[in-house]
Amino acid sequence: MYPFGSGMPSHPPTSTNHHEPPRAPFGAGWEPPMQQNSPYPPPSQPHPHPHSQPTSHMHPQQHHQYPGGAPAPYPPMSAPYPSAVPSYPPYPNSNPYPAQYAPPSHTHYQQPPVANSPYPTNRGYTPAMTAGYDAGYGYGNGQGQGQGHGHGHDHGHGYAHGQGYGHGQGHGNGQGHAHRSLPAHREGTPTVVPAAIFDAVKDAHDLRKAMKGFGTDEDALINIICRRSNEQRQEIQRQFKTHFGKDLIEDIKSETSGNFEKLLVGLLRPIVDYYCAELNDAMAGLGTDEEVLIEILCTLSNMEINTIKNQYLRLYGAHLESELKSETSGNFKRLLTSLCTAARDESGRVDLVAAKNDARELLKAGELRVGTDESMFNMILCQRNYQQLKLIFQEYEGMTGHSLEKAIKKEFSGDVMEGLIAIYRCVTNKAEYFASRLHKAMAGIGTNDTQLIRVIITRSEIDMTDIKVAFERLYGKSLKSWIKGDTSGHYKHALYALVGEQRSS
Repeated sequence: MYPFGSGMPSHPPTSTNHHEPPRAPFGAGWEPPMQQNSPYPPPSQPHPHPHSQPTSHMHPQQHHQYPGGAPAPYPPMSAPYPSAVPSYPPYPNSNPYPAQYAPPSHTHYQQPPVANSPYPTNRGYTPAMTAGYDAGYGYGNGQGQGQGHGHGHDHGHGYAHGQGYGHGQGHGNGQGHAHRSLPAHREGTPTVVPAAIFDAVKDAHDLRKAMKGFGTDEDALINIICRRSNEQRQEIQRQFKTHFGKDLIEDIKSETSGNFEKLLVGLLRPIVDYYCAELNDAMAGLGTDEEVLIEILCTLSNMEINTIKNQYLRLYGAHLESELKSETSGNFKRLLTSLCTAARDESGRVDLVAAKNDARELLKAGELRVGTDESMFNMILCQRNYQQLKLIFQEYEGMTGHSLEKAIKKEFSGDVMEGLIAIYRCVTNKAEYFASRLHKAMAGIGTNDTQLIRVIITRSEIDMTDIKVAFERLYGKSLKSWIKGDTSGHYKHALYALVGEQRSS
């Protein structure tokens, strides 16, 4: 399962392998290559392999089930995005991911059985089951039992195909062509991973012990809550309520206070609910916190935005898009509406000719005219896939001698400028974007603890290690040193645990 915010488009699971590697967190915000909805023409198909077999009778359609035989946590047709298995064009022989985002090696922590899903169904929460560890759509072309090149881990179960596009060819004794369920590419390195030895019942009892009687053992709260994945925290909450008949979040609220309480409560919420709450708080009352809207909507994938929209309606009885329109105006409203539609191409395909054309259109819409055609910037930056946008940005810089970010700052102002720059920075270097968000939360007089907490909660299971590296490179001091200077007490120690730093006085 991709933790909320990983930016992974959704596909039905194709593997029932019980020995799958851990799933990347939801919220990473990257899109894998080769999906169906690209506006660019697909490359020509290779000639069929001489030993390929027909596929219509080889893999009957099956109901979606998760490891352990548990039914899918939501109806397969309830999602607002396509659920059919896409047909992919051939992968190139080289690794389709940038070198700095190499797929991780196997880790050996154990996931709790999905059959005991930590997300209670009576709340209507829809965990985001996305492509990758369940359904990495790489296709191997082998004969028999040969092991192919590339990133594959074991052999997945799925759809049999003829000539396909995989990460290599295997040769064995028999003949056959099998779909390989490749592990998901992770954009970055997290600082919070699922506990290797996880016992939700023991954790629930330890938390009860830490809060029972006179005083509170805050260190115990930190060691458990801050060192478990969001999915594991949901299981702990369920066991806590089962064993003690009490709500863990309510107990935490009664035993802690201030930013420490806010941090722990945020960690205990299902991650989708947390995003919804942050959006709702940003629009509640007088005024709107536009930076929160930008940070969330400009960094997530189609599937994640759609999941948030569905859950927002369940929790607050209002459509997110309608709320955004009522709280914003002008070009910024149109930008957020485009993003909320969640219609970005996520194919990962690139087209050099189209990139040159788009770069020229952006130039004509901005620097080569009096005034600015905001709709052209809106269309290109909200619709093109990330790999294509990188190519467009390179072409634009080649034509003008400066970055598109500089042009945006010249042509736009206010919230719409910040939104377009957020998209630009997420495409070029997402770790640096979130490093800048952390820096802004702590720079100057006072600390924006809400922003600091939100970024650390949402990125700790995705790429916080990369953000720490980017932070020190950009600002000359470590993230830990900044946290130490702006926070204190148990709140500081909890933040240390979440960003993977050792506790200090």
